Amino acid sequence: MRYQLSIPVTAMALFALAACGTQTGSSSDGGASVAPEVPLTGTRWSVDSVTVDGRRTAAPDGAYVEITEKGRAEGNYGCNRFGADVRVEGDTVTVGPGEMTEMGCEQRIQGFEDALRAALTGKLKAGLSDGRLTLTTADGDTVALSAEKPAPLVGTTWTVDSLVTGETAASLPAGTEEKAEWKFTEDGKVGGSLGCNRFSATARIADDTITFGAVSATRKLCPGPEMELERKLTALLAKGTLAYEVRHRALTLTAPDGEGVGAVAAAR
Repeated sequence: MRYQLSIPVTAMALFALAACGTQTGSSSDGGASVAPEVPLTGTRWSVDSVTVDGRRTAAPDGAYVEITEKGRAEGNYGCNRFGADVRVEGDTVTVGPGEMTEMGCEQRIQGFEDALRAALTGKLKAGLSDGRLTLTTADGDTVALSAEKPAPLVGTTWTVDSLVTGETAASLPAGTEEKAEWKFTEDGKVGGSLGCNRFSATARIADDTITFGAVSATRKLCPGPEMELERKLTALLAKGTLAYEVRHRALTLTAPDGEGVGAVAAAR
């Protein structure tokens, strides 16, 4: 489900900078300027941290923003997705109302989302240097972001972060965040954790599908939520051939019936 926000968010500010393109703007006191050192469109920006009242909070894995050619900024806080339109004048970014999903999140991630919203309210000043972007409020609170490279399907550790049904993504069972992770290898296999037990299987990768073989796994017993997640992931792999999509550092696997899973590349 989606709802309207009245509070600005990171992605919205980034589109404003993209609108500047090759424009350079500087503040009246000679501070940092928005320079075209790194293309803001066509770049995926990882949210590194937010600092409010001098307190720095590190971002969760998967928090990012991308700038589209259609004047939209879209991204993920690390749990919920978001997007909005923006307006820019020089290096001043004014953020309009945004929208976001409302999945229930782990308390640690929810705390980060709250801090991020608190930091990004009203007019923001933006500075870009050496592939790093800083957004600063009038009170001096900041959001730090950095340009990041796409993650390859093979060789990346993918941390499962959502369950998918059709067009809807749902959060994982409480307490299972960062429990399940997979890694595809060059020799046509996949292995990792299903949330509780370690597993391995063959994984034949085609243009846009992955065909999984029979799963071999350990037989450890774990708390209820972890076993619930494991059952769902095991059932998904048992469907055999799944469609896959890698969007920069996010992976989605989807069965023909619409059931699927979302994952993000582990922190660098």
